[in-house]
Amino acid sequence: MATNQSNSGHPKVDIAYRRRKNAEDMRHQLVSFAITLFLTLVAFFAVAADFDAWYTVPFILLLAVVQLIFQLYYFMHMSHKGHEAPALFLYSGVLVGLITVLAFTTIIWW
Repeated sequence: MATNQSNSGHPKVDIAYRRRKNAEDMRHQLVSFAITLFLTLVAFFAVAADFDAWYTVPFILLLAVVQLIFQLYYFMHMSHKGHEAPALFLYSGVLVGLITVLAFTTIIWW
């Protein structure tokens, strides 16, 4: 997503740019919201279909990860410029959490 900023000094041009940019952001959020609703319904149908737990649990976890990505990048505006530092801390926390889960899992299994 290209973020060309308009600072022409002309108020009407800047307002038109901001309106177009806001409309584009709103469209992305609505599409992302529709996709997350669809993924939630798919997860409910997977449970309601009474598939084997060895299939259902990983499938629901995969859908949860996809929803997490949509929510981070569109609802929390992580795709915009200027959010590099919060993204770094967020990904660092995820890395520490995964390493912790991996460490406890290996301690329990071995």
